[in-house]
Amino acid sequence: MLESCGRHPKDDEGVFKYNESSGIASLDPAFAKNQSIMWAIHQVYNTLVEVDANLQVIPSLASSWQISEDGLTYSFQLKHGVFFHDDACFPSGKGRALTARDIVYSFQRLVDPVTASSGAWIFNERVKKKDGFIALNDSIFQLVLEKPFPPILGILSMQYCSIVPEEAVKYYGNNFRAHPVGTGPFRFIAMEEGQSLIFRKNEHYFEKDSLGQPLPYLSGIKVSFYDSKATEFLLFRQGALDFINDIDPSFKDEVLNKSGQLRKAWHGKIVLSKHPYLNTEYLGILSDTANPIVKNSPLRFTKIRQAINFGFDRRKMMLYLRNSIGIPAESGFVPAGLPSFDSVKVRGYRYDPKRARHLLQEAGFPGGKGLTPVKLLTIPIYADLASYIARELQELGIPVQVEVIQKSLLLEQTAQSKALFFRGSWIADYPDAENYLSVFYSRNPAPPNYTRYHNIRFDALYERALAENDIIRRIALYQQMDSILIGDAPVVPLWYDEVIHFVQPNVVDFQSNAQNLLELRRVRLRTVSN
Repeated sequence: MLESCGRHPKDDEGVFKYNESSGIASLDPAFAKNQSIMWAIHQVYNTLVEVDANLQVIPSLASSWQISEDGLTYSFQLKHGVFFHDDACFPSGKGRALTARDIVYSFQRLVDPVTASSGAWIFNERVKKKDGFIALNDSIFQLVLEKPFPPILGILSMQYCSIVPEEAVKYYGNNFRAHPVGTGPFRFIAMEEGQSLIFRKNEHYFEKDSLGQPLPYLSGIKVSFYDSKATEFLLFRQGALDFINDIDPSFKDEVLNKSGQLRKAWHGKIVLSKHPYLNTEYLGILSDTANPIVKNSPLRFTKIRQAINFGFDRRKMMLYLRNSIGIPAESGFVPAGLPSFDSVKVRGYRYDPKRARHLLQEAGFPGGKGLTPVKLLTIPIYADLASYIARELQELGIPVQVEVIQKSLLLEQTAQSKALFFRGSWIADYPDAENYLSVFYSRNPAPPNYTRYHNIRFDALYERALAENDIIRRIALYQQMDSILIGDAPVVPLWYDEVIHFVQPNVVDFQSNAQNLLELRRVRLRTVSN
């Protein structure tokens, strides 16, 4: 593996190499529930539509679509000349043409209880249970909704909605998770669990670049499964990997300065790529006043929650504890990168200890006198951040005790409304602010509404937004909702995340995106000589 000077053996020429330290549990799109699975699936499969670098929905397998006036029926015209990969599941091993019936099959399989897909929820109470998926003919697929839901196009871009052939599912049975067959730019070759995953270029892929050249440019992809992020970085440094996502904390200060830029010693050796990522890191505050742990807590007071938001310096936290990876969350809950993000129209909280002290006094706790200690639950990797916030709040007189627990226990306690004050994050399932604001819609359970927030005006605006087809008016409604939420302060936004990628200098046209999806269709590897 340890090739010098970034060179690859000849049989690996044009092969893009990356490591997946968390492993890949499945290559079945019905189980595309985490990043490692989604990255691999994105190489093998296509969806009806996809999201471009500007988070706009654009065609993929569909060439165009029409939406009925009532916003209930979406009619998709499929592209011609799209074929599934050559595979033993087809007669004579020859991949056949995609049809609208494949879309129907894939979506029905996704929601079928027998499949037990982790993505079955995406169509719940949105698509009609009967005749919601219709193939009018080979080229036209129709989706019929129960009620208008404009973000549905974003949902159709999710990897859960990748199109699979029925033949492959039946042929491979339970082994379909380890033998994917799609229409994507790369086709599956082999997978040795815990060792490596190999894809090769799909020579019959339907997409071309602006000059008419067939995509992809790479000859293949090789994924390794070293579970140590430190080992991953060492392999990258020696040229055995073409790219890494994030970096082991033990190397962060060696490679990056506090401003989040490459230190001079690394200039010319590696390329740093940073891009807004649709993930908001936050502290949640349980706000169900009927819950005994809220009834007896000072956090039931809005002004105390606001004081916490004003009471620590997000910018200093990002500089010293995060090497400036991420944007201090001084606006709403909706992160930078989405069209509705506007730090002028949605004013959040900046460090203002004077204002925080004033709020404490107005709430009847001058200098924090009389405040009972509040327990903040967090997970090990965020212990330093929680401790920093606790120290800052302590200086104002707000006593916070940090308790570090395992992620599984934290998820259990938040889902059961047993966590009063807790660390959380929300990564977009699809690129629409509705996905973030749904976290606080009172009719939603936990998850996603872990805070049990309930505001009648917020709920009314949320329901209006779902019925609004005009994107400009819908964004305005989103911004109103975000402002209401921030004012009530059931949440303490910490930062809007950024993806950070390190890429070898010979990798050309590697583009990061707000969904942190590994996009390799237009990537090239330039030959590097000793």
